Amino acid sequence: VWLVNTGWNGGAYGVGKRISLKDTRAIIDAIHSGTLIHAPTEVDPIFGSATITKCPGVDDHILVPHSSWADHAAYKATAVKLATAFNDNFMKYASGVSEEVLAAAPRI
Repeated sequence: VWLVNTGWNGGAYGVGKRISLKDTRAIIDAIHSGTLIHAPTEVDPIFGSATITKCPGVDDHILVPHSSWADHAAYKATAVKLATAFNDNFMKYASGVSEEVLAAAPRI
């Protein structure tokens, strides 16, 4: 399963920009061709997701969210805020899921 970020990159709204259609198409093409199956990845320390670090036709710096933000402290604060909101909201459902699902929650 692939999750493709086509949203904000390089900073929060007003600072960053949306990922270009050209880059989005290159990522989707690489998924369809199977190119990304063996691509190098970096695991996000908060969300635990494996992020592709190389994709043909796409600048590497936009692939890993924390790398695309000039203000790394702002990225970290925003990521922690998002992870906290996710975890707080998920507590409504926590009693109905397995330990495995609970263990996959963002780590703050």
